[in-house]
Amino acid sequence: MRLVSEHIVEGRQGPTFPQVYPTLEGVDLGDIHAFTKGQPWADYARMRAEAPVMWHPLRREGVGFWAVTRFEDVKRVNGDPETFSSEKGGILMALGPEETRHPTLFSASTNSMINLDALPHRQLRKEHMPYFTASYVKGLRERVSGEVTRLLDTMAPLGKCDMVEKFSQRLPIFTLCEMLGVPLADRERFMSWIHFLEMAQQVAMEQIDQLAGLSEPTPEIAAFIELFNKNVAEMFDYGRHMLAKRRADPQPDLMSAIANAVVDGEPLPDPYLDGAWLLIVFAGNDTTRNSLSGAMKLFTENPDQKARLQADGGLLSNAVHEITRVVSPVIYMRRTATRDTEIGGQRIAAGEKVIMYYGAANRDAAMFPDPDRFDIARANAEKNIAFGYGPHICIGRMTAQLQLEEAYRQLFARFPDIRWTGDMDIAPNNFVHAVRRLEVEFTPERAVKAA
Repeated sequence: MRLVSEHIVEGRQGPTFPQVYPTLEGVDLGDIHAFTKGQPWADYARMRAEAPVMWHPLRREGVGFWAVTRFEDVKRVNGDPETFSSEKGGILMALGPEETRHPTLFSASTNSMINLDALPHRQLRKEHMPYFTASYVKGLRERVSGEVTRLLDTMAPLGKCDMVEKFSQRLPIFTLCEMLGVPLADRERFMSWIHFLEMAQQVAMEQIDQLAGLSEPTPEIAAFIELFNKNVAEMFDYGRHMLAKRRADPQPDLMSAIANAVVDGEPLPDPYLDGAWLLIVFAGNDTTRNSLSGAMKLFTENPDQKARLQADGGLLSNAVHEITRVVSPVIYMRRTATRDTEIGGQRIAAGEKVIMYYGAANRDAAMFPDPDRFDIARANAEKNIAFGYGPHICIGRMTAQLQLEEAYRQLFARFPDIRWTGDMDIAPNNFVHAVRRLEVEFTPERAVKAA
């Protein structure tokens, strides 16, 4: 099985064909620090209205890309992997200069199921599917419910806390580790690994700036990069150790399915094992964590919707679909055009990059009337594409749905007045909406033991 990292291409500098739509002044989707204020909803709205397929240059590295923001266009790109390849350039906005690439992270982030096309992607996905079926997820419910209760028990006497620290980061790690078969004693380590993975873009940008002479290294930055590298190395060492154990002694868990996956009759090469480990640790945690936190912010800003859910628990499943629509925790995915094509009237040349903005698509009024309104009874909320669409739709979406349902079923029953204080911290990351801290407050006396 050939490695994606060996034939991945940065792409051609565009635009090759005349621009139908302007490149909008003041829109910079490559500025990771702008995303510390949340996603740029106003920019997305301008783009959908004025430049739905917009050529976006990159200021410091990379070849630029076509930014796609309308629902139907994003859906089309996602649903046509023959024309829009994941493999021919990877899903990330830019690969960065070779001098600044973390060798293991670069290899693992490119040699992964999410970056494969066609038959290899389908074969590898099939190997994982037994742990993401409706029946398997149903079997997780009792364990997830029990963990929600335990986590809320720790919050109950506090009255005020960081929801990320006490709850949002812990529940997805518990669920993932249950699926993987990770020993209880090892699970705390995952939280540190996730934190540093979310900061990978910042580390890369710091190094690019230093290489370009735009900034000077400082002792603080050097210390942070050293700690980053230590945690990344520890994460991969642990994954390799556990995967080797499962190859030697398979168990009925997801870790064994990863370790013993076969594509084209051959076991996965080691770089793909690293890639599978990175994908499951990051994607299996991050999106759910940020949706859990994002939901609390939404319900605080929309108390009428909170009251509606508390009055009618039957709305919970649809509420979760609406939460994922409005939060859209994965900001984008990139594709590479394999041939000359057209999107929204804009001609795109073979080799040019196309980036789909899920949050923008999920607030397209053509699909979701009054799209900025959070409405837990929205009739078509389930049609959102926060988890993608087509052959690459997120394999773990039902697991995420389960966790969000169980979390908010118990949260509002036990802490009916829980609310976001207005204090939060978002990591500098334009790939995922990474909520690192979200302060909440509630009346401890109202926190009663869940039934």
